[in-house]
Amino acid sequence: MKPYQYRFEKVLNFREQEKTDTEMEFKKSVESFEAVANELYEVLKKKEDVTDKHQQKLAEGFFITDIHQFAHFIDSLEKRIDTLQQSVIKARSKMNWYEEKLLEKSIEVKKYEKMKEKDKEHYRTEMEQIESTMLDELSTLKFHRRETGW
Repeated sequence: MKPYQYRFEKVLNFREQEKTDTEMEFKKSVESFEAVANELYEVLKKKEDVTDKHQQKLAEGFFITDIHQFAHFIDSLEKRIDTLQQSVIKARSKMNWYEEKLLEKSIEVKKYEKMKEKDKEHYRTEMEQIESTMLDELSTLKFHRRETGW
């Protein structure tokens, strides 16, 4: 009897490799998203802290040059926040795209694995039938030899 060989084994391996590659890309996109989101959070927190300090200084009183510096600093923070928000949107979009691709690849691999299981079961039943037929032939030959005296 020949050993079991799945005819789509190379395709299955290729699909599994694609899935693994997509998983790695998805993890990279998640890390990228987290990094940009954390940076955005830090800048927003910094803006909040600076605004709070500015409110305290306003109550105490300070120079007009300090007000101009604060305004410029807040403007630069807001520009940075806008840039980071766009980056977060892009990173989230990329992460969602890779998530969808990963889901597609996973489904595809599952299909091939299911086909392999069915094919292996079919092979097993076929081999059992062949073995049963061979055993029947052997017992018939053995019985025939006893009857004929061979």
